[in-house]
Formats: sequence, C-alpha cells, structure tokens
Amino acid sequence: MITRRDVFQAIADPTRREIIQRIAQEPLNLNAVAEAFDISRQAVSKHIQILTECGLVVIKQKGRERFCEPQLDKLNEVADWVEQSRKQWVNKFEKLDNYLKTIQTKEKENGTI
Repeated sequence: MITRRDVFQAIADPTRREIIQRIAQEPLNLNAVAEAFDISRQAVSKHIQILTECGLVVIKQKGRERFCEPQLDKLNEVADWVEQSRKQWVNKFEKLDNYLKTIQTKEKENGTI
C-alpha cells in the first residue's frame, strides 16, 4: 500500500514547519539542517523525506553536497483552504448574528426585554 502525502501532513509537524522556515531564508545543506535540531540526523532525514514527498522541498546536488531548497508555491493549497474555510465561518457567524438580531427585535416588540 502506497501512502500519499500532502502539504497538510507536511505542515502538521512543528519540526517540519521549522525546517521549511529555515530553508525559506536560504537553501541549506542536509548537515546544516540537521545541526539546527536537537534530534537525530535520521529523524531530520525522515522529516526532509516527507517534505520532499509533499513537494515542499527539493534536494539539489551542488558539488559534493546536497542542498534543501523550498518549493513554497505548494503552500498555496493551504492558503486556499484556509481562505475558503474562513469565508464559510464568516458566513455562518453573519447568519447567527442576523438571527440573534431578529430575536432581540421580536423581544423588544413583545416587551420581554
């Protein structure tokens, strides 16, 4: 069974989010990424592998070293989802607000307030 990873899985982990932030500032070689964390190099490699599978990081060979470079356009999926979700919640809250105003108006008319 092949597990498909997506951008949401990638950003669900705080270590992966920090890796993305670090390489967004400048591409880093694998050792520099690993040295920034207080976890094993194997664990950092696993995080980078997940980020690569999700399309957020690409590994490029430069001479004898391998550098992690960000592919931040993939984060647009997250931004689009957040915006769509925000619009839905704003709409729901506006409906609730209108409903509460209607109830308050009826209560004022009936003299129950």
